[in-house]
Amino acid sequence: MNLALPVLVPALPALGAAATLAVGKKAPGLARPLAIVPVAVSAVLALVVALQLGTGRSLDAATRLTPTGGPDIALAVHLDGFSSLISVLVGLVATCVQVYSTAYLKEDRRYPSYAALVSLFTAAMFLVVYSGDLVVLLVGWEVMGVCSYFLIGHHWESADARSASLKAFLVTKLGDVPFLFGIFLLGTDAGSFRIPDVLAAAGDGRLGHPTLTALLLLAGVAGKSAQFPLHTWLPDAMAGPTPVSALIHAATMVAAGIYLVARLMPVFLQSGAALVVLAVMAAVTMIGSALCALAQDDLKRVLAYSTVGQLGYMAGALASGDREASVFHLVSHGAFKALLFLAAGVVIHAAHTNSISAMSRIPGLRKRVPDAYWTMGIALVALAGLPPFSGFFSKEAVLTAAEHAANGDALTNGLGPASAVPQAAGWIVLISAALTALLTGAYAARLFLLTFHSPAGRTAPAAVPADPADHEGDAPYSPEPDEADPATAEPPAMRWPLWVLAVPTMGFGIAGLRSDWLPALLDGGSLRPTGVTAVTGTGLAVVGVLAAYGAWRSATARLATGRPAPAARVVVADPGRTLLGPLFGPARHGFGVDRLYHLLFVRPVGAAARLVRFLDREVVEGYVQGSGIGANLLGRAVRLAQTGNAQTYLSALLAGVVLLAVLVAV
Repeated sequence: MNLALPVLVPALPALGAAATLAVGKKAPGLARPLAIVPVAVSAVLALVVALQLGTGRSLDAATRLTPTGGPDIALAVHLDGFSSLISVLVGLVATCVQVYSTAYLKEDRRYPSYAALVSLFTAAMFLVVYSGDLVVLLVGWEVMGVCSYFLIGHHWESADARSASLKAFLVTKLGDVPFLFGIFLLGTDAGSFRIPDVLAAAGDGRLGHPTLTALLLLAGVAGKSAQFPLHTWLPDAMAGPTPVSALIHAATMVAAGIYLVARLMPVFLQSGAALVVLAVMAAVTMIGSALCALAQDDLKRVLAYSTVGQLGYMAGALASGDREASVFHLVSHGAFKALLFLAAGVVIHAAHTNSISAMSRIPGLRKRVPDAYWTMGIALVALAGLPPFSGFFSKEAVLTAAEHAANGDALTNGLGPASAVPQAAGWIVLISAALTALLTGAYAARLFLLTFHSPAGRTAPAAVPADPADHEGDAPYSPEPDEADPATAEPPAMRWPLWVLAVPTMGFGIAGLRSDWLPALLDGGSLRPTGVTAVTGTGLAVVGVLAAYGAWRSATARLATGRPAPAARVVVADPGRTLLGPLFGPARHGFGVDRLYHLLFVRPVGAAARLVRFLDREVVEGYVQGSGIGANLLGRAVRLAQTGNAQTYLSALLAGVVLLAVLVAV
């Protein structure tokens, strides 16, 4: 294979970003082609690289970048089935986002800088996927973090956007610090930062601190991939433009942590304790985020919590020792979650609000956005894991991996012994994933019914007051600054990316059944669901859908009578309130995790900052000012002695001599 092709894949979007920044404001007409063309060409090249590489093959090439006095840092490329598959996903989603953004941010005067950051973001993710050196991978990892800070805060005139961007940056950096030390420790133990050398050292048992290294790396994964307890930044990141949400949630930043663990899976198989920690982290993330999604009123926050939960699925597959199932779900989720966010952007574009309850009172919304209606329905079915869409096959692959791990027969696919995966990790993932399947079906059905099918706007009696708790603690709902007139809610640039992404959403999962392609492209194991998990997972998802539908029908019937029960005193027939009961309020506010962090970390840091300010102003500055005043007074005293009279000077000199003579004599 010509190495120029994989080098061009990350280089072209980076060059496009530089060109867009350079000429975007001077020649606005060039900003859109400079944003789209390099990313689209990179997507095509990524596909060409994947086809040339084929299945069951890998490519390694490196040149020393700089000596360090220890393990060298190399500009290295490491290509295999995992990297080629994920790079195709990144290119596809990034191209759709860039095209979509030309219409979504049509009137935005800051579009050139936005487009340049999206291109740079894409280049950084390509670098993470293709890099064969952990330090160079870290560069792409950090560039994504910086780009996310600016993209989430794109509407910086909004206080919510500013605080969300700062929160995302700080929380992810909190995980990146131990992640950096984990990379250093891994490179020291392996004697190299190159990924093939690290994997060889892990396979030979030459890692001196596998548990410590794995736990340090997991801290970075928890931050970047929004896993408990560092997940709180992702729902707030919805303050950014909707296409940014699609990019961050689907194929780039949040997928980086999962991809890293999958790439370094032999390292994690050296530590059963780290796998149990990962399993617990995934379990809490899955269940907690699904409960939160069932209670949110903001459309994008529902999808954000959904992303957190699906990342928990991927982390659960990794904790079960099966990176093949994890990456399968990563790619499947990337397609349908990008579709969900872009379709949500069309709906927000038409409804001029993010609020699901407000959308439910808009008559005929689904007729105004027919493409978004159908594609969002397709993506929600895939999210719920119902056959025959891609989410069903990838979710069942995760459940199958957990089932095997629970039985002591983990599907490690030759990366390590099956006994390396504790059975406890498999049971934790299996039980939590099954419960999450139930909750996912419920919140997916709730989202679709309330957004497009709620009759509350036509039948709710005017005398029924809205429950003030519905919006307690939420930001006021208003149109995003980049929303256009609802009459043009589905321009072509926003419509065709939906159907492009709908194709893999509907058909990609079937690729897992063909053992001669997708399984061979990865580790060569089977991705076929077993009968037990298929029936169990699908049955639980269907139960969740039916439960949400039944609760919705019951609530709409009460509204139609005009005599709702006091406990259901709401205009919108929200099945989430019925299903969650007393958990609805805590779930809407993320179970108080943000408040806990504010109490444990923000307030003490704020108090410490105020103490430092007091000491600086009242103590340190007082001493500084006092020394200046003392020197000034001494200078004045000396100045008074300078009379210019020679007799006075001689008299003082004589007096000094006499005084010295007396002192000597005594």
